[in-house]
Order: sequence, then structure tokens, then C-alpha cells
Amino acid sequence: MTAKQTERVLMKGNEAMAEAAIQAGCRHFFGYPITPSTEIAAYMSKRMPKVGGTYLQAESEVAAINMVLGAAAAGVRVMTGSSSPGISLKSEGVSYLAGCDLPCVIINVQRGGPGLGGIQPSQADYWQATKAWGHGDFQILVYAPSTVQEMVNLMMEAFDKADEYRIPALMLVDGLLGQMMEPIVFPEKDLSKLPEKPWATNGHKHKREHNIVNSLCLKPDELEQQVIARFARYDVIKEREAKAEEYLVDDADIVLVAFGATARTTRSAVDMAREKGIKAGMIRPITLWPFPEKIIQKASKTAQCFLSVEMSMGQMIDDIKLAINCAKPVHFYGRTGGMVPMPVDILGKIEELARGLK
Repeated sequence: MTAKQTERVLMKGNEAMAEAAIQAGCRHFFGYPITPSTEIAAYMSKRMPKVGGTYLQAESEVAAINMVLGAAAAGVRVMTGSSSPGISLKSEGVSYLAGCDLPCVIINVQRGGPGLGGIQPSQADYWQATKAWGHGDFQILVYAPSTVQEMVNLMMEAFDKADEYRIPALMLVDGLLGQMMEPIVFPEKDLSKLPEKPWATNGHKHKREHNIVNSLCLKPDELEQQVIARFARYDVIKEREAKAEEYLVDDADIVLVAFGATARTTRSAVDMAREKGIKAGMIRPITLWPFPEKIIQKASKTAQCFLSVEMSMGQMIDDIKLAINCAKPVHFYGRTGGMVPMPVDILGKIEELARGLK
């Protein structure tokens, strides 16, 4: 694989994300293998030595995220990857990263839970990713691709935006996308134009000021001001970076909201509903934080109701309700524990809602 790959190649989702990270300038990976994300670590172990990078299998997920913190503080592009239970173990370190205003990229290839659960795909880490990554007042960028090509594209964007806003970024995928193989093209990336990081703790070779990266602030008034300033930056992110795809929404009576792999089966269900004369459409959030509130709010002006389709027990429903200020009913169809919502079953729920609208 070259830095300027232009031909289509067939790759598994996990491996495509790993290669995209390398082509985005990531040269340091710290992780610990866990199904269904193991191919990420395996791929990095082979590729990093060939590009002059560092691969290290840490003794635990806790150790891995703290290695990420150290590398990020030194100003390099760094990544870790895991699956749901391993991500939970990283949560303290992610809070430290946010408190230090350090950029990095994290991949969560979700599996069923809670606890060890199973190894089948899930989207039940939505709350964790968007609302409860760790202790304290902070957010991180959360991307939710639905194809392997989009996994590649958003991986490169995640590194850029993490650097731009000095914030951790998460690629939230699931076991279905991680294991799926699709043809992709790697966009060209000019690594000579990566941003300067004058805040980094990378020595005094340029005779800069003595930099300190730290998340400890014992004076409450100073800590409050730091958090307020951080949330002002979050407001900028919410204004500029929220993304979603709209599909047949303009005249839709029923607007389905789905992300990631679930959006693929949901789109098929929307097509099936249209064939039956039911005006259904879909909004697919591409960023889960910031959530695409304005796009969903706009749809609420014409839609009669919304249907959240998820591989969970309905973790996105409240965000949809808040986006539309509860102006229209928000219904739910989902599967959990590793089960995937199928188009025919989603169609059944659409038909049920359509009967209620008559």
C-alpha cells in the first residue's frame, strides 16, 4: 500500500481504517486485541515497522490509552482501537486526554453487552460515546460511518479535526462494518502539510517556551474557566462539524433516523416502503457528536413522525426528541444483543406507523 493509492482495492473494514490512519500520518499505535476489532492491531503490527512507526501491544487497555496520552502530548498523530469492554477500560484515560486538550483518534468496533456480552455487532455504546466517555465536563468528536469507504474518508477527517480542535475523536463502528469487505479508494493525503503544534512537549530544539501538558487544576475558579473555555470551543464544533445524509426526506411523512450499519438496512426498508406508496425517508447522522440537530429539526416541519432504528434498546431516541423539541412523535424499532434489524422487519414498523397516520 502506498501513500497515494488511487486504484480500488478490496479490504476489510478494520484493516481499511488502520491503513487510512497510516495514510493520514499516524505513526504510533498502542492497543490490546479484542474481538471484533483484533484485525486493527494485527494490521498495525505488520505495517507500522514498514513506515517507520511504532506498534506496541500494551499489557492492558488502561496502559494503551495512557501511552496514547503520552504520544499525543509529544505532538504526534496517535491512535488506539478496541471493542466495547476494552473501550470502557480506556474511559479514565480519555477524560485525561480531554482535560489536557490532546488530539488523538480512537476506534470502537462495538459488540453486544453489557459486560462481556457477545462478539456480534451492536450499537449499544451510543450513550457512552456521546454522553458518558468519562468523568467531568467534556465531549469528544464521534463519527459513525456506514460503508468501508466512508470509514476510510472519516478516519482521515478525524485526525485533521482532532488536531484542529485539540480534542479526541472516536470512530464508532460495529462488528458488522469492521468485518465487512468492500472495494475502496484511498484519497491522496499530503503529509507535508500537517499542522504545527507549538503546545507539544517535544523538547527544546526550537528554543520554545517550556510546555507543560496537565489535566490537574486544584484552584476551582481556574478549573471552571478552563471548562467554560473548552465548551466555547465545543459550541464552534457543533456549529461547523455536524453532518448527516438525507434520503427522500423532502416529502416524507415518516422519517427514519439510523446510523452506521443499521442505516444500510434502513435505507432498503425506505425503498420498500416507497414501492408500497408510503412516503418514508431517512436521515443518517454521520456525526453522533455533534448530533445533526438542525437537519432533523428541519425535517420535523413537514414530517408527521420519526422512527429511530438502532442496534440497541433505543439510545438515540432522546437526542431526536431534543432536536425537534418533542414537536412530533418519535417511535422506535431496534434489535440488541448482537441481532441486526432487517429491512422487512423495519418495513413492518413503517407500515404500522403509516396505518396510524391515516
